[in-house]
Amino acid sequence: MVNKRFVDFHYAGLSFTEAERRLKENGPNIPLEHTFPRWWHLLWKAFLHPFNMILIVLSALSYIASDSPNGCIMLALVLVSVCLRFYQENNSSRAAMKLSELVGCPVKVQRCAGRVIQTELVVQIDQRDVVPGDIVIFEPGDLFPGDMRLLSSKHLVVSQSSLTGESWETDKSADIKEDHSTPLLELRNICFMGTNVVSGGGTGLVVSTGSNTYMSTMFSNMGKQKPPDGFEDGIRRISYLLIGVMLIVMTIIILSGYFKSHFLSENILFGLSVACALTPNMLPLIVNTSLAKGALAMARDRCIVKSLDVIRHMGSMDILCMDKTGTLTMNHAIVNSHLDSWGLPKEDVLHFAFLNSYFKTDQKYPLDDAILAYVYTNGYRFQPSKWRKLDEIPFDFMRRRVSIILETESNAQGGNSPMFRFTVTKGALEEVMKICSFIDQPRIGAVGIFSPEDRRRILRMGEELSNQGLRIIGVAAKRLETERSNQSHANDYIIESDMVFLGVITFFDPPKDSAKQALWRLAERGVKAKVLTGDSLSLAIRICEELGIRTSNVTTGPELELLDQDSFHETVKRATVLARLTPTQKLRVVRSLQNIGGHVVGFLGDGVNDSLAIDAANIGISVDSGASVAKDSADIILLEKDLNVLVAGVEHGRLTFGNTMKYIKMSVVANVGGVLSVLIASMWLDFEPLTPRQLLTQTFIYSVGQITIPWDKLEEDYVRTPQKWSEKDLPAFILWNGPVCTLTDLSNLLFLYCYYRTYQPVDKFFHSAFFVEGLLMQTLIFHLIRTEKIPFIQEIASWPVICSTVTISAVGIAIPFTPIGEVMGFVSLPLTYFGFLVLLFLGYFIIGQIVKKLYILIYKNWL
Repeated sequence: MVNKRFVDFHYAGLSFTEAERRLKENGPNIPLEHTFPRWWHLLWKAFLHPFNMILIVLSALSYIASDSPNGCIMLALVLVSVCLRFYQENNSSRAAMKLSELVGCPVKVQRCAGRVIQTELVVQIDQRDVVPGDIVIFEPGDLFPGDMRLLSSKHLVVSQSSLTGESWETDKSADIKEDHSTPLLELRNICFMGTNVVSGGGTGLVVSTGSNTYMSTMFSNMGKQKPPDGFEDGIRRISYLLIGVMLIVMTIIILSGYFKSHFLSENILFGLSVACALTPNMLPLIVNTSLAKGALAMARDRCIVKSLDVIRHMGSMDILCMDKTGTLTMNHAIVNSHLDSWGLPKEDVLHFAFLNSYFKTDQKYPLDDAILAYVYTNGYRFQPSKWRKLDEIPFDFMRRRVSIILETESNAQGGNSPMFRFTVTKGALEEVMKICSFIDQPRIGAVGIFSPEDRRRILRMGEELSNQGLRIIGVAAKRLETERSNQSHANDYIIESDMVFLGVITFFDPPKDSAKQALWRLAERGVKAKVLTGDSLSLAIRICEELGIRTSNVTTGPELELLDQDSFHETVKRATVLARLTPTQKLRVVRSLQNIGGHVVGFLGDGVNDSLAIDAANIGISVDSGASVAKDSADIILLEKDLNVLVAGVEHGRLTFGNTMKYIKMSVVANVGGVLSVLIASMWLDFEPLTPRQLLTQTFIYSVGQITIPWDKLEEDYVRTPQKWSEKDLPAFILWNGPVCTLTDLSNLLFLYCYYRTYQPVDKFFHSAFFVEGLLMQTLIFHLIRTEKIPFIQEIASWPVICSTVTISAVGIAIPFTPIGEVMGFVSLPLTYFGFLVLLFLGYFIIGQIVKKLYILIYKNWL
């Protein structure tokens, strides 16, 4: 906050030695120091995945059991997964770091040098090197590098939207003595770090820097841990469950095998192979590949994704909160209307406002540019060349208006017409009305006395226009007597008196052309929009109505402060527009939606006042032109202010989530079902249904075929709905679908036992048949699980998945007929067995489809 203690300074500026001493004492001028993760932190994060840990433990046990090939395969899977995630996140972090380095800006400060004679110097230093006591010189476009007390100012207009969210500018002046009761952000002689100069200039004494600035007080909650990630928690629970199942199954297999053969080492090796088969080996790789694929797609849309996990969060996002200024709007004013005193359009009002802006030279404000642009683009021909500027009474903060004295020929028609002189004034409506004694009455085509009733009517009109979210300035003019127009500025009050009130010009910050389409597309995908802004309620409502956002439930920050906890949460839940919010209120709204509403919340903002909410949201989004602290807090940085990029991000997130869930459900069902089949078969047969090497080869081939899953497509209905992890979903899914796999495997085992048990050697024949059936089963099950529809008939997978299925199936069928099969202990299989497999898998798909329909009927969802 603003430092109230005495700041030692000299009007000539600090010496270089003193400035260096104060920099060491106070530290760099950084309100919130953000450190990007180092490469080893990213590497550790990529490595620390529950299934990576399981694979490493199994690999170590394999090496202990002298099964080096199995250990190498599992370590290779871990290595590829970790490298993929580390590469993508390290690149994103470096890109964000480079973007952050561009934020630093030079600041002009006054320094003094010399031991005997102190010489004043104006030098440029980095914003980080500004210290309390520095005298800063600022011009239009400059950012204030600290909280400062104005020493001098000239027509200074400041934008505080980065702190307050208000889109309009604020007048500041060094000559004003503020009362102690004045709210901090309304102090007109104080400028705050993070705000910027719109027009004018001056000098200011820096009283607070770094963590002592007002801006830094807004960040006390920054960096707090976000709500727990349901997906990661779910993965962790699955890993614990599978570890428990693995330990039980391994124990049963090892003990049952040992009691049969009394060969402990071989049974331990087989138990490890079964444990490996039970683990979704490719899960880290599938997840990281899907996330990296989404991040690369968003990079093509000019987005920097700092953390890959945020891609998945976007798939679960069901509420997008956003600031209005610069996000939904263009963040610059345009002329909305030019009205007479009765609220009717009149060209003369625009004409005189144009002349005032055209000939004004002291300072050009954004509203002047808006008037000029409106006139030029709408084809008005006001012929400024027919007018000549004689004098100007510039804007100041006491009068809050500007007057231009012009000369023209009669009716500006040229020729030998006599010359006339006019004063044209525009400015704050109340201030312009103060100097008017007459009013233009277009209904009778004459000028009348400006009566109290006229004043009340115009003030009511101004209030109605303000309630529509418009900014208003008044326009007045009068014809001057030649001798009076030559008087000096000492008689400015005479020149600006007895004027004729013409009307008002209204301005509007328009919504972006792309915003309405993007919001509509997000709504189609189940993402509700909420506008959280510091602007007035009327302005926010107008913008939202133009963009198609419902405004039936609206509220403001002061209203929220009066509510108890329960009423607050209920109001936040229903409201779509929340205006006049402070930064801490935005933070409170986001946390209410997350913790009480159970929503996955995204927040899009670009100002300092948005930083707390960006940091707390599940998906924090900023833009590259936003405040540096907003970008540091964000998970995603948009290089273009286009909401359509977020629509693409939501689709990528849901595609990632959907394909990940396909793999998790398919692999867990197939692995659990397959392991139960192996367990039952090993207890039934006199020999192992598969040798450890055969089982690991089957697992490896099947795992390689799953690499294409991130490139699979999703049904349109799935993409249109926010997707969240459900803790109860997976166990029920396994209980319904796992027995179907086990039943199919046991049917195969029973068929082999009944029809082919006379084949010699019987163990090798069983191994070959069980290998082929198990591999085909695990390959084809993906097609049953990936869609709610009938696979291969109503819905076909993407071509990479189809190619992978055909390739893996062909390899699995061919292996027993090759020399590799002989080495692995396989024998050739009769064609009649493949005829049986066709019938077996046809039956599996029929039963599986029936189970699927029943499951959907009961649980209302599939994936």
